Amino acid sequence: MKNFALIGAAGYIAPRHMKAIKETGNNLVAAFDPYDGIGIMDSNFPQAYFFTEFERFDSFIDQWHRTQEKKIEYIAIASPNYLHESHIRSTLKNGAHAICEKPLVLNPKEIDQLQAIEQETGKKVYTILQLRLHDSIIALKNKIAKELEANPDKVYDLDLTYLTSRGKWYFTSWKGNENKSGGIASNIGVHFFDMISWIFGPVEESVVHLKQPDANAGYMRLKNATVRWFLSVNYDYIPEDVKASGKTTYRSIKVDGDEFEFSEGFTDLHTRSYEDILNGGGFGLEEARNSINIVSRIRGQAPIGLQGEYHPFCKKVLG
Repeated sequence: MKNFALIGAAGYIAPRHMKAIKETGNNLVAAFDPYDGIGIMDSNFPQAYFFTEFERFDSFIDQWHRTQEKKIEYIAIASPNYLHESHIRSTLKNGAHAICEKPLVLNPKEIDQLQAIEQETGKKVYTILQLRLHDSIIALKNKIAKELEANPDKVYDLDLTYLTSRGKWYFTSWKGNENKSGGIASNIGVHFFDMISWIFGPVEESVVHLKQPDANAGYMRLKNATVRWFLSVNYDYIPEDVKASGKTTYRSIKVDGDEFEFSEGFTDLHTRSYEDILNGGGFGLEEARNSINIVSRIRGQAPIGLQGEYHPFCKKVLG
């Protein structure tokens, strides 16, 4: 049994980390969050110490770090995106490995800085890239790899569409602040960009057609694919037949016009991510670099509107 701590215990994704720690047979020693309404801990780790001030949490971790038999080996980080880099720094310097939610950081240069701290401390940074562990996506990667072996110059045509409804609270929270979340592409799209570049190769061209607080869209040319992508948190843009079924999320990837189905199998991916890390695997700083480069570039690009190869959902927004 290994000892864990958790930064960002009250957020949307934190229960998945608690569940993963519990299901891998480990113990949560301490948790931190400025918000104190986290009854979810009672059904997971009621004995865990809890802090609402980071300085007190950091002091606690440091004290445990100095008592070898009570060593905290991993700290999970599920704090707001813009704080990831500083929380990872603190984790490494406290002698623990970091397991950080995506996006790992907001700027690629922060990866270089964290690599230097890894070298100094001997501790590792892991990021949650759970789609790489999804059975259907692994099967797709293997299928594409075999086809590219036979025809290395093949270029696939992809449409990536992801809509996950969020209420007005979203835009008042840190998630609606691009300086804190990185914007829509970073906040809800980064793991999809990681997935497609993992399967189809590095980005060679990137264009942004639409950039609004509730929706981003663009076009990418990868080594072996062209991709029209659309991301949104606006319920209005969800297809009518999906709304009629009562769903508030729409996830679709089409490869050469054929729908790739991967809507199931998401619930246990954080646990599988933890199992992978604890068994000596996991995805580190270099694995995260490509997707961070992609979303950082998108953030700096000006939208060009309905020109070129734009995603058909752009017309829902721009008419």
